[in-house]
Amino acid sequence: MKPFGQRHPEEIAMRVPAGQRLVKTWPVLHYGSIPAFDEETWNLEVSGLVEKPYRLTYAELKALGSQDVRANMHCVTGWSTLDNTWTGVPFRVLAEKAGVRPEAKWVIAHCEHGYASDLSLEAMMDDDVLVAWAHDGQDLTPEHGFPLRLVVPKRYAWKSAKWLRGLEFVAHNERGFWEVRGYHIHGDPWREERYSYQEGPGAELEP
Repeated sequence: MKPFGQRHPEEIAMRVPAGQRLVKTWPVLHYGSIPAFDEETWNLEVSGLVEKPYRLTYAELKALGSQDVRANMHCVTGWSTLDNTWTGVPFRVLAEKAGVRPEAKWVIAHCEHGYASDLSLEAMMDDDVLVAWAHDGQDLTPEHGFPLRLVVPKRYAWKSAKWLRGLEFVAHNERGFWEVRGYHIHGDPWREERYSYQEGPGAELEP
């Protein structure tokens, strides 16, 4: 892959969805204060419509093995960054460990401060979806979600929720923090799915 500065502008433009602008920095956007992390008390809970609900300590989570994913990030506010390298555990690994029941269609990401985001199970099962603890070879900084954030590259960045503490499998969509405030339940940047008024009839029943 060519270094970023050596790429042709047209090549870069093809990788940026409509309504987005490329930025060189990584803007910090979140709701609430940055939570403290205590590895002795921290855990990740996987629950809901699964055969084997469980909790993992931070060490147990990392012991599942790691994978690197190279992906772009597109924020609903209009900025994009390219070629981020994320390190973490694939969501598929966590789902398979839990034994997802057939009636589960959605996943609720639960985070610190009661923040939540909803995603279809179909979107979450993509190969590039991670629960990540590192970015570009370094541990995430606290303002970017350390110790753990969800990474869903094919959705706007608010779906890649920071300070992740739980994944709940459910049958019906439950709107998260930004979704109840007017954001789209799917959030596909290539379709510019920014706001709930863009949702078609029955959107909450669709994967």
